[in-house]
Amino acid sequence: MGKDLVTIGSFEFLADVQIIKGKLESEGIEVTLKDANTVGVEPFASNAIGGIKLMVHRYDEAVAREIYNEIRNYATDDDGNLIVCPICGARKSEVYYARKTLMYKLFPFLEPKKYKCTNCNFLSKAKR
Repeated sequence: MGKDLVTIGSFEFLADVQIIKGKLESEGIEVTLKDANTVGVEPFASNAIGGIKLMVHRYDEAVAREIYNEIRNYATDDDGNLIVCPICGARKSEVYYARKTLMYKLFPFLEPKKYKCTNCNFLSKAKR
């Protein structure tokens, strides 16, 4: 069963994932939330475990991604403008944390913010 599931996205807060889960279920797509109970009990653990994973069956993946891409929130700057990818020009970037070093795994809130373009997968640093 676990091999048949694919992760569509991960979310820091339970409320954010519940909205998308409800939309997917209203379209007849079965949804599983991994780590939702852990984050519900200990919200500060969300960053450490990679957030709540929104998972669907592999055969629903294409439709689920299409729906998710229509309603998802993309990263914005301090003025509320969508982040523009410097490579492809798309306005579909998400906040990205690599958590590759031990320090960032233990203290994820110290890692500098980056943006990952969902169109071309380019990583860019947040402007200060």
